[in-house]
Amino acid sequence: MYVARVNGDNDRSARPRESPKERHDRELIELLNELRVALPGVQVLFAFLLAVPFAQGWRRVTGFQKDVFFVAFIATAVSSALMIAPSSYHRLLWRREDKQHIVEMGNRLMIAGLFALAVAIEAVVLLVADYLFSRTTAIVTTICLGLVFVVFWYGLALRARLRDGRR
Repeated sequence: MYVARVNGDNDRSARPRESPKERHDRELIELLNELRVALPGVQVLFAFLLAVPFAQGWRRVTGFQKDVFFVAFIATAVSSALMIAPSSYHRLLWRREDKQHIVEMGNRLMIAGLFALAVAIEAVVLLVADYLFSRTTAIVTTICLGLVFVVFWYGLALRARLRDGRR
């Protein structure tokens, strides 16, 4: 377990002899690197969704498929907004010397953005599977994918937090 040497801080994320300022700087860099990984995927999905209604096959979609498309489209836009927000937040609070708050808020926005991204991906899978196969296949596939998101994007981390909280 790492223990910060400043102010008796018992933060598990701290490194030996790392000051709170150094920790906040490192955490901000880590957050920005994670955003650099996630944002291109969101942007590609959004670009794909922007083109879909203009494709020739779009005239054959059902009302259900249009509704699912709209959910995917809006969830992708929300995900983009939430994942880009930490950069804007950082710029607007630049030089206010409150990096801890910026990192905490950026973390919350990123988690919310990832949730919106999971909703968007789920909706796209539902749309494509319903268009290509049957509604039953689409729903079962989407539920299975939802379980993958719950387990790997949230479940493992929440389980680790609960386990660490009991120590």
